[in-house]
Amino acid sequence: MNEIEKFKDEVRANIRGLMDDHDVQALSRIWVREIARHNYAYNFSWMGRPIIQFPQDMVAMQEIIWASKPDLIIETGIAHGGSLIYYASLMEMMQLDGYVLGVDINIREHNRAEIDAHPMRKRIQMIQGSSIAADTVAEVAKHVQGKKSVMVILDSNHTHEHVLLELQQYAPFVSPSNYLVVFDTLVEDMPDDLVHDRPWGKGNNPKTAVREFLKANDQFEVDKAIEAKILITVAPDGFLKRVR
Repeated sequence: MNEIEKFKDEVRANIRGLMDDHDVQALSRIWVREIARHNYAYNFSWMGRPIIQFPQDMVAMQEIIWASKPDLIIETGIAHGGSLIYYASLMEMMQLDGYVLGVDINIREHNRAEIDAHPMRKRIQMIQGSSIAADTVAEVAKHVQGKKSVMVILDSNHTHEHVLLELQQYAPFVSPSNYLVVFDTLVEDMPDDLVHDRPWGKGNNPKTAVREFLKANDQFEVDKAIEAKILITVAPDGFLKRVR
């Protein structure tokens, strides 16, 4: 075994150890719970735009994108546009022949203006409309046609019903061996008092939708190794790999 493979084996062993270490996993959940009270995810930006994600999750996304080399990344939920710009910049650095497609029911004008003025705009396309509306899904499907490697990220309305419909409609767009990533599944694991003025909460959130989706769909499996190695994530059980 050469030195590169030896190092990869060491990393795999590290991850297995983290998966088996229930104490460190519990401490990580406590840490996430407490930083959530301070809107920790709001503290970071990418190339000048708020990204509203955990840095650890973004490192994991970079690894997935490097491995799968998508020519289309679909993301529902645009907000300030930081994650669109992040994924677009990775595609640019990797010299991939592709782009990021953002879908949002309401792309606010000040955010659209900032995205339009950004150097990564050349690798971003946007659709305004509900991600689960038939006409929106049909428009997204047009972008999927002819693509070799497609990745989907769900980060819009976090209610069980909405996310389940997104999962059912967007899962077929994901290429084999690529990922369907569902953010904010951690809502199910957080105290109720952390969710204010939102229609979602315990028992009604992305994780409950993922569980129901997987009961009826054997094409995807949760990649537990990703959350085990990063420990700090908003997407426990949310990294779904298409295996069939």
